[in-house]
Amino acid sequence: MKKTDEEWKSELTAEQYDVTRQGGTEPAYAGKYNDHKEEGVYLCSCCKRELFSSEEKFSSGSGWPSFWQPLIKENVDEKSDSSFGMRRVEVSCSNCGAHLGHVFEDGPEPTGQRYCINSLSLDFKKKNDD
Repeated sequence: MKKTDEEWKSELTAEQYDVTRQGGTEPAYAGKYNDHKEEGVYLCSCCKRELFSSEEKFSSGSGWPSFWQPLIKENVDEKSDSSFGMRRVEVSCSNCGAHLGHVFEDGPEPTGQRYCINSLSLDFKKKNDD
């Protein structure tokens, strides 16, 4: 999915654009999905691709929505990120390239992973809500 910066800016809020298109991060505990408990699927806020399920969401205490695996692994890309003097793995939407957050190796079993995702990168579709 290819769009110009002007198209993204017209479709997203300034905060969403900063996080998803510029690689920004929302403040900890500020996102609407941090304590979100409804059952359903979390979608990319840019292209609506299904990314994560409420069934894999857990309370990490990090201040961001956290998941122990993506809903569909192919919908999420991972790449090395050494910005800010840290060694991390960036997570992005494989369809539109939106920056989602980072994945860390300190999550719960069965994967041991913590996908730490910005709420601004997500939309939510309730279970049985088509």
